[in-house]
Amino acid sequence: MKQPHIQLDESLNVRYAILPGDPARLDRIAQQLEGVRELAYNREFRSLTGTYRGVPILAVSTGIGGSSAGICVEELHNIGVEAAIRIGSCGALQTDIAPGELLIAAGAVRDDGTSRAYVREGYPAVPDTELLLALTESIRAQGFTHRLGIIRSHESFYIDDIEEINEYWSKKGVLGSDMETAALLTVGRLRGMKCASVLNNVVRWKECI
Repeated sequence: MKQPHIQLDESLNVRYAILPGDPARLDRIAQQLEGVRELAYNREFRSLTGTYRGVPILAVSTGIGGSSAGICVEELHNIGVEAAIRIGSCGALQTDIAPGELLIAAGAVRDDGTSRAYVREGYPAVPDTELLLALTESIRAQGFTHRLGIIRSHESFYIDDIEEINEYWSKKGVLGSDMETAALLTVGRLRGMKCASVLNNVVRWKECI
């Protein structure tokens, strides 16, 4: 059945998905695939499919925030997707993390509204172990500068006490902040979908507050 937001259905028969935030990032993803085919573009959800080394891949943008990311995960699960990796952006919370460095989420602080709507706050937002290990191994093998650790997902950039909040989590060793990872990992885990998240740092610590 065609899903109401992503406008896709089971006939795609694709098990693996890549989830950027910005719809424009699908243009970069398309350059890495063969046999690319645009599928749908509804609201923030733009999608395309292609193959990578012979494996069918689905790419769907999720827009900004946990709510739309959660919708995307739910509807991808409904059409048979078994594993999804978020490839997004974040702001560093540590002084030694440079722009362009990759942050691999070993877990996420659930400061977003979406994951809290699903389950009590004590429930951890953690990636699928096998997918996390495979993602980390691939990044290391390609020589990308990266960190593996905890990130924080938040609800808004423009709250009044953002500086104090960022300082707090920086002191706790959190690597960076985004808006979608906690929702992705929580909803994916609850629905039995393997999920992981890797983030490109786009701003140094203290330049994002």
